[in-house]
Amino acid sequence: MPNRPKTTVPRTSKPKRKSPPYPFILEALAPLEPEVKPMFSGYAVYIGDKIVFMLRDRPTYPEDNGLWLVFSETADLAHPSIRRDFPSLRPIGRLGDAIPHWQLLPADGPNFESESLHACELILKHDPRLGRIPQSRQTKSRKNKPTR
Repeated sequence: MPNRPKTTVPRTSKPKRKSPPYPFILEALAPLEPEVKPMFSGYAVYIGDKIVFMLRDRPTYPEDNGLWLVFSETADLAHPSIRRDFPSLRPIGRLGDAIPHWQLLPADGPNFESESLHACELILKHDPRLGRIPQSRQTKSRKNKPTR
């Protein structure tokens, strides 16, 4: 059988992953060295083990685009201070009542940038109302702790 030259099939490269939307939010959190990971239809933002935000800008369900705030276990979402800090805050339509501690600052809101930057200021000040350690990271923390 004659030697045939090997033909190489060009690999189709995966499309480059879009960078997270709203870069001003990550810039504001830069002193805390946020970790950003793709999650569902957006990008999760972690400070240490806590998830604090999700950034979403997708063509599907555009009414849910914006900054998804993650509130702590102790945050009282009915407290007037939350409404004062985030007048545009509303539930995330796609989540319904399933995850009430995730709330949306809508990207199409009139004060989206100022409210988002205010959320960043609160994170920088370690406001206890924002952020929670997801169960997946709680498990990792327990594994890393020495047993007695």
